[in-house]
Amino acid sequence: MTDSPAAPSPYEVLGVSATVSQDELRRAYRRLARATHPDTGGTAAAFQAVQAAWELVGDPEDRARYDRGESLMVDAVSGESGGGGFSATFHATRASARGATVRARSYGHPGGRARERFLTLMREWMGRGSDADPYDPGLVRSAPREIRMLLAEALAEEATARAVSGLGIGFTIWNDVAVHPATDAKLDHIVLGPAGLFAVRSADWGSEVKLAKGELTGAGIRREEQPFHELHASAKSFARQAGVRFTGLIVVVPDDALAVPFDVVQRGRLSGSLVVRRSLLPKILRDGADAAGRESVDRAFELRPRLQEAVRFV
Repeated sequence: MTDSPAAPSPYEVLGVSATVSQDELRRAYRRLARATHPDTGGTAAAFQAVQAAWELVGDPEDRARYDRGESLMVDAVSGESGGGGFSATFHATRASARGATVRARSYGHPGGRARERFLTLMREWMGRGSDADPYDPGLVRSAPREIRMLLAEALAEEATARAVSGLGIGFTIWNDVAVHPATDAKLDHIVLGPAGLFAVRSADWGSEVKLAKGELTGAGIRREEQPFHELHASAKSFARQAGVRFTGLIVVVPDDALAVPFDVVQRGRLSGSLVVRRSLLPKILRDGADAAGRESVDRAFELRPRLQEAVRFV
């Protein structure tokens, strides 16, 4: 199981509350192990998920460690090494020892809105007057999934901003960009560089994803959610107001969430849109998915003032 805050907890996988007794937990595991086994009509993926959940909480000592959050690591989401909970602040220079010595220009606060909403809901869930750390890994693990999803969203956006900041002075990134004053929609990132102008969504659904019929699907993606169509609508609305045209649409996911390095929508109005592993994003932004569609450096510099004037942050 992934340590992403968005991933189902082992208790959720086993269909029990985090407060059940060890005997109840064992009964739930045995029931699901039988029900999900491929020999009894289940699937290998479901059976493996049940086994992974049991490995985390099946032993009382392992369960206690899990409940304390001892193995929850931010690097599973952000790509950064280190632990000690979740940083509450984005630092564009955390990776300054790597890559270009001159950083890309970065504006806005990546993941800022998601973190604000996470903190608001987390404090409501913890109760008034609580002085507990809302980023405590044990608390994060026990919070409802809709709250954990907000933290995963913030971490994913911060990770993308760090990756782009290392591309150098030829790139500019705007984060948490408002699409229109009348809506709550936003673009996680707008990235401008020699390869073009890209609308980027940073996502972590806590599960594997794949392209199917021109849209992303996966266990963690709600049935009514359409990540590519939503990104396309937001990008189109912003582009119309700003008088610009996006070179491409990109959805960025954790490396372990995609079975292939990247995948491309082949047909329809979203043709050419990409879902990309996070580690590959800098190369895509630097080289472009289609070399024939590269902007000139002069063109990129021409667009920057127009975008600076048009961008408003959420």
